[in-house]
Order: sequence, then C-alpha cells, then structure tokens
Amino acid sequence: MQYRRLGKTDLNVSILSYGASPLGGFYGDVDEKKQIDSIHYAIKNGINFIDTSPYYGNTKSEEILGKALVDIPRDKFIIGTKVGRYGRDDFNFSKERIKESVKESLDRLQLDHLDILQLHDIEFGNINQIIKESIPTLMKLKSDGLVRHIGVTGLPLAAIERVVDTVPDELDVILSYCHYSLNDSSLDNLVPKLKGHNIGIINASALSMGLLTETGPRDWHPASNEIKLKCKEAAEFCRQRGSNISKLALQYTLGHPDLATHLVGMPCIENVKDNLKTLQDPIDKELLNDLIEFMKPIHNMTWPSGREENN
Repeated sequence: MQYRRLGKTDLNVSILSYGASPLGGFYGDVDEKKQIDSIHYAIKNGINFIDTSPYYGNTKSEEILGKALVDIPRDKFIIGTKVGRYGRDDFNFSKERIKESVKESLDRLQLDHLDILQLHDIEFGNINQIIKESIPTLMKLKSDGLVRHIGVTGLPLAAIERVVDTVPDELDVILSYCHYSLNDSSLDNLVPKLKGHNIGIINASALSMGLLTETGPRDWHPASNEIKLKCKEAAEFCRQRGSNISKLALQYTLGHPDLATHLVGMPCIENVKDNLKTLQDPIDKELLNDLIEFMKPIHNMTWPSGREENN
C-alpha cells in the first residue's frame, strides 16, 4: 500500500480508501456481517482511511462502522464523517445542528474524536452561511478537540472553489466526487489552487457512481442519457478488448500524483481483494489511451446538483 500526506494535515492516508456509503444500502441490499468483515480485512491490508456520513442509510453506515471499529486500535484507522446533510432533501448547516450532529456521530461510531469532519454537499446550502457560520463552527469543534481536521464536500467544483477562495486557510481538506474519472477529469483544473493552499484532496467515485461498470448505474443516477449511453458503450468497448472498464477506471484515477486518496465502496471482502489486486496489476496503457479517446464526446460533461447559483 502507498500512503500520501493529506495536505496540511499530519495524516498519511492510503491511496486506496474505504468509502462507507454502501454500508447504508445506497447500492442495494446489505449484509452487515459481510460489511464488518470487509472493514476488518481492508484495515488488515493497509487501507487506513474510512469515509462515512449520517446521510448514508439514515445513520446506518455510521452504526455499522461503530460495531466494526470498536475493537480496532485507534491508531490503525483514520475516520472522517460529515455534517449538514441528513436525507435526500434534509439539509441543515446551522451552528446548533452541526454541534448536535457531531455528538450523535461520535456516539454511533463509539469514538471520542473525529480525524476529519466535512460539510456535506455544500451546494445545497447558502454559501454565505457555509462561510460565515458553518466553517467557524467546525473550527470551534477543532479547537475543542472533537475534530482534528475540517473541510467541505460537493459535486459542483464552482461551489468548492468559492469557499476555497474565501477561507483557504481554514480548510484542511476537500472531497470531490465524479470529477476525476475516465469520463470527467475537470478536478484537474482546481488542483493547482488546492495545492497552492496545501489543501488535501480526497477523490471519490472513480467509477462515477456506477457509470463506469459493466452493470451500469442505478435508476437514480442523475447523469444524462447521453452520458449513460456512452459509458455503456465504453464498457462494451473494454469487454471486447478482454478487459473490464471498472478496473481501468480505478487504475486511471489511482495514477494521479496530486490526489491524496481515492474513496471506493467495497462492502464485502471480495470487493476489497479485487481493488487491492487492481492497485498492483500493470495498466494496459494502450487500451487506456484508446478508451479515453473513445469517451471524448462526453469528456467533462456533468450534471447539476443543489442550488442553481452554486453550479
């Protein structure tokens, strides 16, 4: 396993990290024992960063992690959770709700502090409130010792960039998803600014929330039909060349030198093993280049999220 320093923090994170959204059932039915076994197996094999949120499965993800981590030495894992989003349309970035949420998360996780706390999907909030109320609340939690490092997450890079431009010194990390993958590498445009402020970059959804898989995305996926169709054709393109689009997609993202870690959902041991193998396997560079060329018609095409003014 390779490890990278996460921006200005003192955390060295594994480049492959454990995305815990599937523990909440986002991608289908769940088996709690298999999930807990996968967490233990991941940590045993060097994956040290775990990302969750009370939003995932209506707190179920955090609850399962609490059960899984209770007997694991605290120095063996780095845990990050979020505040601000609690349901599909349930957002609250106020000072009081953030403070309550952190205490609730600590109880579910059975921990006395969090390594990382982030504001979840800031594009659904008022950015002025995020800057003037929410981030100062996170800073107070940090000074109180309940949280070690703070940041923001979101889909539209414009929302993240606005916060970075306004309070760069306060942010330790950002989490971006679906913007550094085979079909969308637009996060690259923001990387120099983030590096300039020494803000750690967590990349999520290397498979674009299921677009870059042989089975394709779930019905709820917000991408346009044009994007979905091209990704489906790309999966077939790889299959005909004797490869798997998910493997190539993960190898592509893992190769970025400036992204500290990549969150991947892997709720069973088999998933963890597959991803660890992908990390070690050589890349078919010829096929990867051909695939990138094949997907050019939809390159950097995305979809709106949150308030219109935040996109």
